[in-house]
Amino acid sequence: MFVKKNYNEISKEIRRKIIELSYKAKSSHLGSSLSIVDILVVLYKDYLKKNIFILSKGHACLSLYVTLNKFRFITSKTLKTFGKNNSILMAHSSHKVSGIEFSTGSLGHGLPYAAGRALGEKINNRKKKIFVLISDGELNEGTTWETLLFASYHKLDNLIIIIDYNKIQSIDFTKNILKIEPLKLKLQSFGCNVKNIDGHNYYEISKSLLSKPNSRKPTAIIANTVKGKGVKFMENKIVWHYKPPNKIELIKALNLLK
Repeated sequence: MFVKKNYNEISKEIRRKIIELSYKAKSSHLGSSLSIVDILVVLYKDYLKKNIFILSKGHACLSLYVTLNKFRFITSKTLKTFGKNNSILMAHSSHKVSGIEFSTGSLGHGLPYAAGRALGEKINNRKKKIFVLISDGELNEGTTWETLLFASYHKLDNLIIIIDYNKIQSIDFTKNILKIEPLKLKLQSFGCNVKNIDGHNYYEISKSLLSKPNSRKPTAIIANTVKGKGVKFMENKIVWHYKPPNKIELIKALNLLK
């Protein structure tokens, strides 16, 4: 039975830890981490016991590290080392961390690896699905579109691509950097089975992750999200791509997530 309350409580807990760790480590990419929490919760709660996940937007690694701790891939002791010298929890997603398949940082690299892994699973007649989460900023990268052509040609219906469409990248809104709309039509023209969802609705996320049987196409999920989700004064603000919270902002954010 799908119980929204269970997912919501986990997401709030993860968001609180993300903000606390960002404050202590003085780390950036807080808004990017908060936008993908609900997607990660559904993935790790329901879909990754027998499958593989790759976070291509490696700058949002803090969200992944906290999720891995919640689902017991890494210890709380290890999590507390984030931002400290000699920690394995680097500022971008690292394969040295238990539960992480592939190191990512330079945008546009996670999807090509995921497609290659999906093809390998097909060749070896294995049933694993490959889930990969990319940013909307990665849609500026040529490797993204080359990989979509590759995935479509090889009929990689075991590849599920989730686009964190929070509509902000680096220093500006995505639409002001490079126009990517009409996104659904573009993805369909590259041979994908496309789904358009609310990236904070647990039921819609879960339903979309069930790839269409016998579609013989990769699945692309446009997950409409809010950068900085869960903390009103951080939501849709470009500055939270770079800025850690100060003491006052930390207390205010944690109060909003009670």
